[in-house]
Amino acid sequence: MTENKATVPTEKKGFWTLRYTLLNAAYFVAFCTIHAYAAVYLLANGFSNTEVGILLAAANIVSAIFQPIIAGVIDRPGPLTNRRFILISVAVIFAGSMILWLIPCGKAAIFIIYAVIYMIQFAYQPVMTALCFEYQKAGCDIYYGLARGLGSASFAVTAAIIGGVVERNGETVLLYVNIVTMLISALLIITFVLPNEKGSSTDTPVIKDEAGDGVIHNSLSSFAHAYPAFMVFLIGTICFFFAHNMINDFMIQIIRNLGGGETELGYANFLQAILELPVMALIGFILKKISADNLLIISGFAFFVKILILVFTVNMAMMYLSQSFQLFAYAVFIPAAAYYVNSTMNKYDQVKGQAYVTSAITIGGVFSNLISGMILDHAGIRVMLITGTVVCAVGVIIGFCAMKRLPHKRVQ
Repeated sequence: MTENKATVPTEKKGFWTLRYTLLNAAYFVAFCTIHAYAAVYLLANGFSNTEVGILLAAANIVSAIFQPIIAGVIDRPGPLTNRRFILISVAVIFAGSMILWLIPCGKAAIFIIYAVIYMIQFAYQPVMTALCFEYQKAGCDIYYGLARGLGSASFAVTAAIIGGVVERNGETVLLYVNIVTMLISALLIITFVLPNEKGSSTDTPVIKDEAGDGVIHNSLSSFAHAYPAFMVFLIGTICFFFAHNMINDFMIQIIRNLGGGETELGYANFLQAILELPVMALIGFILKKISADNLLIISGFAFFVKILILVFTVNMAMMYLSQSFQLFAYAVFIPAAAYYVNSTMNKYDQVKGQAYVTSAITIGGVFSNLISGMILDHAGIRVMLITGTVVCAVGVIIGFCAMKRLPHKRVQ
């Protein structure tokens, strides 16, 4: 939601990046325990690989549908704001984690509760991004790349530590981390309020629409007509994240096949996450040299190289080499996509734009979850990785054609 005027107290400007960084850090600690360790938690509770795939696919399907709908509501003036939706999401994850911790649950109950937690945690990721750009336009000096990169660093540190802790103490540790991080997130988002000129608090920043660009594209067809390159690129994004999610969701199985375990899983997640920090922190400088659309093409190719290496991996050293390509893949894609949306789209389409990116990522996860678990159970890891490599290669071709052959924005 936006209004007509912004007033940011000068003495507080230096704190906005820090506050947003802490919000990102809390988010990605929980992202590590909920997403990166989903298979670990579910397998420990009696789920098969196929069942894990079905659960994650179901959560991703609902999330992919849910995100653009919520974004459309947030983009329109009304009571649901970026900040309020984040607070609601945090409360849901906290409640779900408490139930799994305190109440003995059968597989059916775990399936439903974990799917809701997984889905909601994904759903508020684009809203976090939209919140940053909304506050930036209100005059807050939030350095998105640095904050997002430090969020990845928090994921990396969590991944490096949590694997060994889970190996020693069991999967319930993951729920403890969820609960604590949601409490911290709630405190941060409750206090993430921009004071207005009268000294009272507004729920979200008030922003002047200097461009006068108030065109809203809430239907998928009108949005696709307005931003053709973006919408076709989303198909490529689905392919990239089919491969990316295949690796992440079943990384424990890949590592076990190489003779490792939860500790090595932590090291692998730490490596790929910590490498995100320098790229994301420097994204403002990089964007002055390479445009966001070209960065998106580069990231797609890096996703392809990353999974291609895994096809031929025979030891943990090659596994770590593959993970190092996160530096050019995910680390480039996420901030480049955020800046592409912010620079290309109308003010009232930007939350939807961020949500469509996350929905495409989620849909890639859906197909990966549905297919990867079954391939893994019936044909093995190598066939699964070859499938991911082929799909990712198709995505590279689609992404290149979209960004280089289609208009980025049609004049309204």
